[in-house]
Amino acid sequence: MTPSNGAVPKNGAGIVRRAVRWMFLNRRTGRITVAQWPNIPLSAFILLSIALVSIRPSGRTEMVVRAASEVALLIWAVDEVVGGVNPFRRILGSVVLVATITNVAAGGL
Repeated sequence: MTPSNGAVPKNGAGIVRRAVRWMFLNRRTGRITVAQWPNIPLSAFILLSIALVSIRPSGRTEMVVRAASEVALLIWAVDEVVGGVNPFRRILGSVVLVATITNVAAGGL
């Protein structure tokens, strides 16, 4: 039962704090980590995606660049699922992995 003055019990805030800490705590450094500087596969995906939008290659070149960008994103996602520094990063990798596989299976390549 909550107090009549509208204050939230301290144990409720503690549960939320612990949940957020569990989700975002970097298991290597002990600090909160939501985003990190892009690694090589994610950097490759970003650069290839920019190339697709800005250069607008066509034909076989477009297919190769698009395939390379999808492979780079898949590598990044698998790396996050396997070696993510916290549950948030592992979940993010899982979501991107499923979305990318679904997109490729649907003919998005």
